[in-house]
Amino acid sequence: MVILFDRFNLPDDIFEIVFATNQQKIVAKELIKYIFSKKGEITKSEMSSFATQLHDGEYATTLEDGEYKGKKVKLSYNKRQFYDRILTPMKSMGMIDYDLYKKTYKITVKFETDIQKIGEMWTKYVRKMKGIDE
Repeated sequence: MVILFDRFNLPDDIFEIVFATNQQKIVAKELIKYIFSKKGEITKSEMSSFATQLHDGEYATTLEDGEYKGKKVKLSYNKRQFYDRILTPMKSMGMIDYDLYKKTYKITVKFETDIQKIGEMWTKYVRKMKGIDE
């Protein structure tokens, strides 16, 4: 996944940086809320149930921001697109972790660690180009 951002106009919401559309941002936030509501870890079948509720338009929530802030709505999002555009990118970026042995998903902070590594890689590259090898 590619994250493009303007450092002079960073939004306050990390989801606006990571996801391309407002709908993706809303669904990703709801996924995080759902996982935290289950004590920070959900099973594979709970993830499937969440995706199915979205697919069937049965997932009800109260929106936290945007023009419908405070309104109770039912969200609809295609199940295959949920896995392809929401869950898989969040797993690959280190926002959500999947435990193969327990078959559970949980919130992780690996994203932050990896962003720091990217910054260090850039610093190392710049130093190398300047001839300041470490």
